[in-house]
Amino acid sequence: MAGQPRLSTGPLWLRALPLMWAALLAMAMASLLARLYGQSPLAMYRLLLAGTWGSVYGIGQVLFKATPLVCTGLSVAVALRAGLFNVGAEGQLIVGALATALCGAYLPAATPSLVAIPLCLLFGFVAGGLLGTFVGLCKWLCRAHEVIVTILCNFIVRAAMVGVGGYLFLKESVHTAPVIAASRLPRLSVLFPQLHGSAVNAALLLAILLAVAVELFLRRTRLGFALRVVGQNPEAAAAAGLHLGRVRTLALALSGGLAGLGGANFVLGYKYYYEDGFSSGIGYLGIAVAVLAHNRPLWLLLSALFFGTLAQGGLAVNAVVPRELIDVLSATVILAVATASAEVKRLLPRFALDPAKAEPPPRVPPPHEPFPRSKPDPTESVPPPLVEPKPSPPVAWVER
Repeated sequence: MAGQPRLSTGPLWLRALPLMWAALLAMAMASLLARLYGQSPLAMYRLLLAGTWGSVYGIGQVLFKATPLVCTGLSVAVALRAGLFNVGAEGQLIVGALATALCGAYLPAATPSLVAIPLCLLFGFVAGGLLGTFVGLCKWLCRAHEVIVTILCNFIVRAAMVGVGGYLFLKESVHTAPVIAASRLPRLSVLFPQLHGSAVNAALLLAILLAVAVELFLRRTRLGFALRVVGQNPEAAAAAGLHLGRVRTLALALSGGLAGLGGANFVLGYKYYYEDGFSSGIGYLGIAVAVLAHNRPLWLLLSALFFGTLAQGGLAVNAVVPRELIDVLSATVILAVATASAEVKRLLPRFALDPAKAEPPPRVPPPHEPFPRSKPDPTESVPPPLVEPKPSPPVAWVER
């Protein structure tokens, strides 16, 4: 909103306050829950770190789980920058993954990798983008709210997979035919043998390139500028000649396409086929990733790493405490960031300018003084004051 301070201004330590507050509050909540289960919080944290960043295999699994979160987080962030709330990244991820798998499965076996991989990624992007375009058209032409439409699309996609699976899935299975070898993304263990056994693959590099590309798109292109203007002030954007319906539809199409690319991590780099139920709420978790990163594409990489650490850490601490404790931890982080952001915005104006260099505010005239008084110029000639004329004596009436 115009006139409000932004978290991108002000000292770095002040902008980091929401993250610090979220981390401290999440640790306190996790420690309390661990105590309620009769376990030591230090032992739980030791297992979490040992199962994630304490081994090469754990690091690989964290990167693997963070890769689709970057795509779904970018999807939500792009929509939020345009003033839209895309809750349908889950359905767009499923549709994109299915299109990617079908393209890779029905390509000729002799197709080279330089053609097969980009073509599969393109199918996934287009499939997710078409679902996002449908949401944008509903908002533009039917005045339907995007939150309601995207939630309904998630349910429709999940229900459609049940019926479509009978025709697309292999018999007595819940997955499609495997993709051809040329369309498979290589594992990073080929370059780093220490990652042997981990599922992290070249989709991680694709996610990083996507984050950089979206950052450049929002900052360096005319369409990205139009998208940000529509999100910040729709009335001013309309007055400047921007078509709100078209810009919002393009934003939702791009948002859906980014979510659709998230399925490549599973389909092309891990299982090599589409499997029903593979997403496990990755699209919804992308909302948390975008909120924690304040919709910044580059910050979103760190946010995805954080939630990827929690996802892998949930498996590591499952022997001590229930895995659902990590879900509570994730929710606590989001609530803490959301509540702390408003307080930081209130504090930012105090640090925006140096008090010693700040100019004094202009003098506001009091209500009884329409214009501020100015000092008289001695060179100007002062007109003589007006003298009220004396009243003339009354005239006596004379009788004729």
